[in-house]
This record gives sequence, C-alpha cells and structure tokens, in this order.
Amino acid sequence: MIRIFAKLPEAGVAFFSFAFHFVWEMLQVPTYQGMADLPHWEGVLVCTQATLGDVGFALIAFWAAALFQRSRGWMLEPDRSSIALFLLVGLALTIAFEFYYTQVTHRWSYSEIMPLVPPFGTGASPLAQWVVIPLLVVELMRRRSV
Repeated sequence: MIRIFAKLPEAGVAFFSFAFHFVWEMLQVPTYQGMADLPHWEGVLVCTQATLGDVGFALIAFWAAALFQRSRGWMLEPDRSSIALFLLVGLALTIAFEFYYTQVTHRWSYSEIMPLVPPFGTGASPLAQWVVIPLLVVELMRRRSV
C-alpha cells in the first residue's frame, strides 16, 4: 500500500482523508441541528456523504499545492508554503460550502452548541476540522515516504 501512495499520492490523500474526516463527522453530529435525532444508519449515511465531500475538498487542495510546487509528490518533503496552500484551499472551500448550505439553501443548520466564527458564521468545528485533519494527512503521507 505504501508503494501505491508514493506512485499515486492522491490515493493516500483520499484514504487518510476519508478515515479521519469520517471520524470527525461522526463526532460532530451533536453540533448540527437534528443530526443526533436521526436513525443510526441514516446518520451514518449523512456522515459518509459529508466525508466524501471532504475527500473531494482534500483532493482539490492537494492538486492546488501540486500545481504550485509543480509536483504531485510535494507531500514527500512538504514545505510551509505548500502546506499553507493546502490548508487555505480546504478552509476556503469549507467556508464557502458551509455558508451556502447554512445561509442560502438551509440544507443544514448548526445546533446551539456549535460556536460560530465571524464574519460568515461558519461553525468552529468544520474550521478546526480543516486545520487538524489536513495536517495529519500531510504528516502521515510524509512518514509513508520515509
């Protein structure tokens, strides 16, 4: 599996992103209105769908950094600028999609326990998710290449 990640880094980004984002999505269920009241498997399905979106964001952010570095292997020896771009693209996508779905389409809403971050009222949990998990993914990918 390690060889696959070295030859096709997108596979490693997708694998690690899916694993960590799914756990995060499940843990933040109480911070979204009505999620805790869903039947178990319906909640799992919603979290799986959200996780697949997170994986898509991670791949877009990965490719942005790869274009910047002119190398899909940038995670093997990541530098601060690539990591920063990876984080910023993921955060920008998160802010845009959270705003769209909570303020425009009202597809979901935050529960009263979700702290909101100005200026767009984005939930603190999805923002933290897009700092913590990408850093874990970069570190695991870097270690897999050693």
